[in-house]
Amino acid sequence: METTVIRKQTTFRLDAELISKLKKAAAMANLSMNNYVESLLKDTMLYIPNDETIEAINESRSGKYAGTVDTTDMDSFKKSLGL
Repeated sequence: METTVIRKQTTFRLDAELISKLKKAAAMANLSMNNYVESLLKDTMLYIPNDETIEAINESRSGKYAGTVDTTDMDSFKKSLGL
């Protein structure tokens, strides 16, 4: 089954440097500027983390497993990170 995507033309004023970076990134991705920006927006706005990711985010925010990082010197730092 084929779906039709309705697109509406719109205009944005963006920083010239940002436009330049977007054009370069779009070219590197072998996409038109329009497709590249649309993809970025979809990825950013439509991302819904799965249950495992939500659980990991909540665990991280709780600080339950947070340890102490020793910054006295490089060896202590590495040891405190388990390296």
